[in-house]
Amino acid sequence: MTTPTSASTRRVLVASLVGTAVEFYDFYIYATAASLVFGPLFFPAASPSAQLLSAYATFAVAFFARPVGAAFFGHFGDRIGRKSTLVASLMTMGASTVLIGLLPGYAQAGWIAPALLCLLRFGQGFGLGGEWGGAALLAIENAPPGWRARFGMFPQLGAPVGFIAANGLFLILNLALTPEQFRTWGWRLPFLLSAVLVGLGLWVRLKIAETPVFEAAMAEAEPSDVPMAEVVKRHPLRLLGGTFAVVACFAIFYLSTAFALGYGVGTLRYSRAAFLGVELGAIVFLAAGILLAGWWSDATNPRLVLMRGCLATVAVAVVMSAFFGAHSLLLIWVWLSAALFVMGFVYGPLGAFLPGLFPARVRYSGASIAFNVGGILGGGLAPIIAQALADRGGLVWVGLYLAIAALVSLAAIAPLKLAAAD
Repeated sequence: MTTPTSASTRRVLVASLVGTAVEFYDFYIYATAASLVFGPLFFPAASPSAQLLSAYATFAVAFFARPVGAAFFGHFGDRIGRKSTLVASLMTMGASTVLIGLLPGYAQAGWIAPALLCLLRFGQGFGLGGEWGGAALLAIENAPPGWRARFGMFPQLGAPVGFIAANGLFLILNLALTPEQFRTWGWRLPFLLSAVLVGLGLWVRLKIAETPVFEAAMAEAEPSDVPMAEVVKRHPLRLLGGTFAVVACFAIFYLSTAFALGYGVGTLRYSRAAFLGVELGAIVFLAAGILLAGWWSDATNPRLVLMRGCLATVAVAVVMSAFFGAHSLLLIWVWLSAALFVMGFVYGPLGAFLPGLFPARVRYSGASIAFNVGGILGGGLAPIIAQALADRGGLVWVGLYLAIAALVSLAAIAPLKLAAAD
């Protein structure tokens, strides 16, 4: 077994991080654009709230595509290997993102514009469905004894890296361009620049080898004919529990990023530059939370850390309205920083926890399906539901919604005490 400091190990960790950084960059530039420009650009004239809800609806399309991609890429990841499947998923996601940057608006193409947007958004989600599970397996299946959670946190660190790249670029564009220039063509640049990041991710991944755990599993027995069917038949409770275990992390992320940005700019009337700067300053706490959660998970176990993170999420949810309602960017930053720090404890351990629920022969399928179906439940509709709750009852109801999501995950994680052995 290689040591955590060897050159081959460093390549594996960089490959797992780069891919998910590209994933979150692609996904978050879409979430940001949906919050800021997609409503009036791709949908007919209506109230600003209706246009924003329509933009959030296209955001949700990818979440419903993710389980389809998870089943597709999981099938090949469990049959032919992690490496080649990860390359294919990254190319699918990257191509869809770049093409979004070339789309005409509703004024130029009518109904074809939102239809193409939804199609490419589906492509983003389809590729993403195979991305996280493969990246997590690439890391943990190369981990030395006692390092599983710390290796498994590297794909999770792609979230703050991708967020910083996406949000930082939007902030630069907002400062460099006039509002009209940004609405007309400036929003397209982050989508087109995704091609550079995808190329980097592909270059890194093509230089790594297959994981030793997968090779050992294939040497021991023939691969499953239909891995997803085997997961459903032999591990249904683990699949169900793993699915609901991730609800909290998706809910807290998209409420504290996509929804918060739309609410801060649209309802609280802060400038885009100011609110993007606040979110950019808060995201570093997500990285800190992931790092601490990875260390703590190896010192104890991922299940314990996830449960503590769910309880902390409830606490953060309870005070959401007070901090956002204070009309202070400083207090909003404090809440966002706390929420994203806590997210590190419901997200960071998942790289070790979810794959550990399934044997190696069907692990890609099981972990990917659980993660991505949980994404629908926790994040796919979160901005839409939160916006509707805020419009009708205020942020107290949004906080209640987040607290319920955390309690659902807590109830799902608690019985999952045993991990499947390799």
